[in-house]
Amino acid sequence: MTLYLASASPRRREILTAAGVPFVLRPADVDESPLPHEDHRACVARLARAKAEAVWKDVSSEAGAAVLAADTAVLLGPDMLGKPADRGDAARMLGYISGRTHEVLTAFCVLTAGGLAEGLVSTSVRIRRLSDQEIDSYVATGDPLDKAGSYAIQGPMGAVLVEAVEGSYSNVIGLPLAEVLEALREAGVLG
Repeated sequence: MTLYLASASPRRREILTAAGVPFVLRPADVDESPLPHEDHRACVARLARAKAEAVWKDVSSEAGAAVLAADTAVLLGPDMLGKPADRGDAARMLGYISGRTHEVLTAFCVLTAGGLAEGLVSTSVRIRRLSDQEIDSYVATGDPLDKAGSYAIQGPMGAVLVEAVEGSYSNVIGLPLAEVLEALREAGVLG
């Protein structure tokens, strides 16, 4: 069976590679804008499914094809924090989450000829109170610029920002590995 990863995320590639899961990279091209008045959970679930379906259209004729897609959002109260637009936006976002607990929400979708498996995983992350100097130093590294919420828990500098994690650590990186591996097993993608 060939597993296609419908994602451009280097973190998702790293997680699957580290877990020994073979895959072919096939990023999906979908509009990731939330719909007006769309609930955050519904949004990430819709986007994960849309990414899987977009790639499935291209590979469904292949015997044994499977597609894995995911979408992650960082939520603080009613606000969804995406990737920062620039360094100033990254600093603003880090100041906003400083000293607060936020939720990292990832929806994933496994699509095969046999059907669809979906999941939604939530992890709580508390960021310690950060000084302006700490924020400026971290932003200067460039690390937060392509990360939802403007931090990377797996990086040495981003890890020191985090005070506590409740739930799936790999979810915060971008893919809830235990739940995804179980879905892949149930779909017959993994033995």
